[in-house]
Amino acid sequence: MAQTKPLLRALAGETLPTPPIWMMRQAGRYLPEYRATRAEAGDFLSLCYNPDLATEVTLQPIRRYGFDGAILFADILLVPQALGADLWFVTGEGPRLSTITDSAGLAALRPAADIHETLGPIYQTLRNLSGALPPEVALIGFAGAPWTVATYMIAGRGTKDQGPAHALKSQDRATFEGLIDLVTDATIEYLSAQIDAGAEVVKLFDSWAGSLGAADFEAYALGPANRIIAALKERHPDTPVIAFPRGAGAAYEGFARATGADCVALDDGVSPEWAARHVQPDGCVQGNLASSHMVTGGDALVSETRRIVEALSGGPHIFNLGHGITPDADPDNVQRMIDAVRNDQEPASS
Repeated sequence: MAQTKPLLRALAGETLPTPPIWMMRQAGRYLPEYRATRAEAGDFLSLCYNPDLATEVTLQPIRRYGFDGAILFADILLVPQALGADLWFVTGEGPRLSTITDSAGLAALRPAADIHETLGPIYQTLRNLSGALPPEVALIGFAGAPWTVATYMIAGRGTKDQGPAHALKSQDRATFEGLIDLVTDATIEYLSAQIDAGAEVVKLFDSWAGSLGAADFEAYALGPANRIIAALKERHPDTPVIAFPRGAGAAYEGFARATGADCVALDDGVSPEWAARHVQPDGCVQGNLASSHMVTGGDALVSETRRIVEALSGGPHIFNLGHGITPDADPDNVQRMIDAVRNDQEPASS
């Protein structure tokens, strides 16, 4: 069955006449059905850890839109929580964590192998989804990449410039690298368990990779991705991996070769024409419509969607946004995007 799924065919290197489609954050607040289920759960973490409700919100965009991929509903900060960090969400402001800023804080965290009891409900959600998805839809697991996860663990929250993580890297390199190593080990354990539970492809989100300078990018974005992917390939040689070093710019070129990733996801900071020349020769690419089009819609949405499809039509491509869909997006614009990829071959009006 796996080889008949369009998304897995693209990840295997096949150039398809119509690229498969899914969206980052496709289960989210822009959908009224998601908001209703979130209200039933009571809060965000309760939704993540309730397998029945997490299954439901994962399925909602599949029912509505017929995407080719369903991504597990969870959060990248569940791994720090499983390692022993305190995690909570502040309404309207986002996540908060207890901070790791010295060797004592690092030493107090759990070993990577001890995360699975906390994360058991996430694995159950995947098992639920394996039996509930349409046969043509691929099940995607995911985790945050070590650098991005570490930035939250060090600062205790999201920051605009990842300043606290950069400061710890400069002032206490041993603690910083120890944290990167621990999160890397935990990510291998987490993604491997997701695959055991039914994930057919996994994605590594390095949302803040773009804030790393060249040497640090190699050490803390490329290096951990290589280590994670190599370990996963040893355990699960047939499971493809998507890597997303957001903000990598020119460093997208060669990322697949250097890490072993089967696909590189692109943000909208690079053009699809550039990606076709510099990234796609190494394998599948994913992306990269600006998520703002899901808010503004109109002819620009249709024409830019077609431009991306055309530019990347010479090789394996998964259509997606360059970043997650935002809560203020119009659900109708998502359908317009899908129609522009799959069905609508007429030129956009000028």
